[in-house]
Amino acid sequence: MENALMMKKVLKLAAKASGMTSPNPMVGAVLAKNGKLIAEDYHRKPGTPHAEALVIQKAGEKAKGATLYVNLEPCCHTDKRTPPCTKAIINAGIKKVVTGMKDPNPKVAGKGIEELENAGIKVVSGILKEKAEKLNEAYIKYITTRKPFVILKVAMTLDGKIATPEGESKWITGEKAREKVRRLRSSVDAIITAIGTVKADNPRLTARIKGKKDPLRIIIDPALETPLDSRILNAPPETIIITEDTGNKAKKIEEAGVKLIHYTGRLDLKWLMEKLGKMDITSVLIEGGSSLNSHALEDGIVDKVMFFIAPKIIGGKDSFPAVGGKVFRKLPEAHQLKDITIKRIGEDILIEGYLK
Repeated sequence: MENALMMKKVLKLAAKASGMTSPNPMVGAVLAKNGKLIAEDYHRKPGTPHAEALVIQKAGEKAKGATLYVNLEPCCHTDKRTPPCTKAIINAGIKKVVTGMKDPNPKVAGKGIEELENAGIKVVSGILKEKAEKLNEAYIKYITTRKPFVILKVAMTLDGKIATPEGESKWITGEKAREKVRRLRSSVDAIITAIGTVKADNPRLTARIKGKKDPLRIIIDPALETPLDSRILNAPPETIIITEDTGNKAKKIEEAGVKLIHYTGRLDLKWLMEKLGKMDITSVLIEGGSSLNSHALEDGIVDKVMFFIAPKIIGGKDSFPAVGGKVFRKLPEAHQLKDITIKRIGEDILIEGYLK
């Protein structure tokens, strides 16, 4: 019971750095002795001390004989900017370490636990494992595949529409759902949208949350139709355009400080994810229209879906559906979800699940 209670606290601490630690995982740590808290802290961002090192430093001599609670197996490798946490734990005289999960990083992968046990430290692993894995689901995908974790987000009506026939979509969902989306944006490394959304809504695609970062914006724009005066090009952070165009407008946009990634033929989103992974982008949020949504599903890049459903009905065959593209003629062929959760957010409903 004590292990689970402490791990809940650790996970809450780790989540404070949501969106700030990439490509590192979110990690929190607590030091306790005889049921009493000695120190607590969490990893802030890459290049700064790890959570374990922070609590050991805070505790000083009190760390000797204490129990360390941490949501991820302590690191043991040296080819990075910060020293291995296993050495600090051993040197501090900590007698027991309780972890939420093993680190899937091939450079760690159980070696940290083995090093601690060889030093005579008792290790208990797998406490609130599912919660620990969910917290760092983007890190797990990235560190094992070198591709980003992809979330498909949709805001739609009860009848599955994302816009009227005229393209009006502001606002389908209520303020609480939109606030949830802003927080979601702040938690990812990049947002992908398409030129249709840019032209229709002129969005900023920023989080606008104090103390949190805004994600990189990526526009899929084959013919390079993004207006030079659009808000997405004229406000931080960085914007990347994925395009086939290599002409004069491409040169003008590059001169304005926008990075272009070129492709030919049909855009292979799996290829794009590999390219983004090489840029240390660990998580991507797709916020587009019917075509981009279907493209992402058809190319098999989506890990998780988040569908916000508003208590509205637009109707009409000319209204824009949430997902266009390929039609499945038989229900067993449809995209299936697992590990589904349903939450009420204000007047709206959020259905969240993972692609099978």
